[in-house]
Amino acid sequence: MQIHFIVGRIPRKFFTQTTIDSLTQLGVKCLPFWGFWGKMTRKTRRVGIVLFQLGGPDTLEAIEPFLYNLFCDPDIIDFPFARIGRKALAKLISTTRARKVQHHYATIGGGSPIRKHTESQARALEAELCAQGIDAQCFVAMRYWHPFTREAVGKLRAAECDEVVLLPLYPQYSSTTTGSSLNEWRRLFSDEVPVHCVEAFYRNTIYLDALVEKIDEALSRFPAPHRPELVFSAHSIPMSVIEKGDPYRRQIEETVHLLMERGGWSNAHRLCYQSKVGASHWLQPSLHQTIKQLSAERTREVCVVPVAFVSDHVETLGEIDHEAREQARRLGINQFEMSAGLNDSPKFIEALSQIVQQALRQEVHSLISTYTTGRQLAAPEYASAAGLD
Repeated sequence: MQIHFIVGRIPRKFFTQTTIDSLTQLGVKCLPFWGFWGKMTRKTRRVGIVLFQLGGPDTLEAIEPFLYNLFCDPDIIDFPFARIGRKALAKLISTTRARKVQHHYATIGGGSPIRKHTESQARALEAELCAQGIDAQCFVAMRYWHPFTREAVGKLRAAECDEVVLLPLYPQYSSTTTGSSLNEWRRLFSDEVPVHCVEAFYRNTIYLDALVEKIDEALSRFPAPHRPELVFSAHSIPMSVIEKGDPYRRQIEETVHLLMERGGWSNAHRLCYQSKVGASHWLQPSLHQTIKQLSAERTREVCVVPVAFVSDHVETLGEIDHEAREQARRLGINQFEMSAGLNDSPKFIEALSQIVQQALRQEVHSLISTYTTGRQLAAPEYASAAGLD
């Protein structure tokens, strides 16, 4: 797990009063806070945990503005004079793409469930931490739809938290996800409180066990659980991002290796990528190419594992469990199963709790930059991203 620390204009007093007492649970209990006239107002430090996700449109009508927000992101579209042309280009792309992706959301009930799942994760994590004696409050910050990062910042300030943990819910780091979310946070928040940042958690053993649990559940639906081929599917990103040093592909491949080792399965397995946009070169092979290949190899039982997502949403429920399932049926694959999202499973919440605790055990001691330039599409890729190619 990669943990970095951010300190913005923090007074010297924080360096002595935020040190975690190893004799208390997680060290969140420290010197009492005193109000006016010497009245003690709080005995424990209040920890704010911000859970980041990209978000998703909650109605069909929200698809276009959601996409507009996405393509207005400077970490998505960046080019000379972008401040002048970005909004017009985002409008063109979102209008065109909205028509193309509307059916994906229609097949899963007319909107993304990612907000519901993320808020459930936040409530469960808060309850878990509170049960361990931590005065914790969790906040959800979506990058491109409600509740936006700005809304989370307002709620965090109102809660008067003494320390903050930034927890992007992307197990593997990419500038296109974690980087973009943290860039937005940096633009909006520079308060004088210690801030810990978790950049990746794909190596956390409890997180891996939570995934193994879901994979075992899916395999149990086959007559012979050792027989199906395991297909790990991750969201694709442009190769241009990888070539600039983004660690996403390496971390995805490592995740698959760790899962196969931890799960102890003898099943054949392979890795593919999904959700590619446009004609430019993205991580391959695609999920659809992989299903075609499996059919050509006369594989008749397939179990798809969404390996880069922690919640069920349009990429799992629509792309995998609907489109890919139908493709597999047409190509003669007899049984197609998908492992369920982690959502608010107790094991996953236990993992998040441990990740937060590990972040809190680190002493805030210096200013360390955690932000990298996000995805910057080269000019020829704009038409592809808009679906105009």
